[in-house]
Amino acid sequence: MAPSVPSSAPVLVTGCSSGIGRATVQALLLGQRPVWATARRVDTLDELAAAGARVLPLDVTDEASMVAAVREVTDTHGRIGGLVNNAGYSEYGPVEEVPMDAVRRQFETNVFGLLRLTQLVLPGMRSAGCGRIVNVSSMGGRMTLPGGGIYHASKYAVEALSDALRFETRGFGIAVSVVAPGPVRTAFAEEATAVPTGDGPYAGFMRGVAARNSAAYDRPGARGTLDPDDVAEVIVEALESDRPKARYAVGAVARGVVGARRLLPTAVWDAALRRQYPTP
Repeated sequence: MAPSVPSSAPVLVTGCSSGIGRATVQALLLGQRPVWATARRVDTLDELAAAGARVLPLDVTDEASMVAAVREVTDTHGRIGGLVNNAGYSEYGPVEEVPMDAVRRQFETNVFGLLRLTQLVLPGMRSAGCGRIVNVSSMGGRMTLPGGGIYHASKYAVEALSDALRFETRGFGIAVSVVAPGPVRTAFAEEATAVPTGDGPYAGFMRGVAARNSAAYDRPGARGTLDPDDVAEVIVEALESDRPKARYAVGAVARGVVGARRLLPTAVWDAALRRQYPTP
């Protein structure tokens, strides 16, 4: 059992301009805990501010921005009780063709920013003897689909960091949880379906990837797609539960696909993918 975090201790949420981050702040505002919503452009947070959230500019790829945000919250409240690392996006393309600058941006946002922000809040949590960290991953952190190798690699890294953190911080009263949803109707869906195809050797393959991604999201025939509120509800549970889980798979798709990947031999998994994706 993890120590409860006092209701006076604030939660800091990243990536709140839309989607899961925005829905999480809205859900948290139904309680009594102070909520700090952040985004690169603070003007995208006006509605959350009007609803009662404190808002801050925060770019998880910028050290000074992260330090300033953590300092602002701790100067106001004395500590940070919960951190929701939600900021992220998806980079699609064949591993051979994704420019290294794009790979670095993906990891700066999805991994290095999450890691650094966690490092910045942990000393205060340790001093208080309690805290909650929720890392928003994806079912893509436990299985890999063709055309998304860079994105999946970033989410696998989030899973590994979370597993290490959970063990290392438990003795200080800090609980670390991973929330891993399946397909969600957010701007992420636009990124996943607007896959670059180009005209190179992988063009036909990437058109197939785009078609498969489109079918998985909010398109005719899409099944099991989540709303951001579905994920926000689970994030709040991880923050407030007396017994937070190490990992929350959100939605039937996430549970089913990750379960299948865990049970199926690699050869069988690959054969199933070949029936769904064109071979380059």
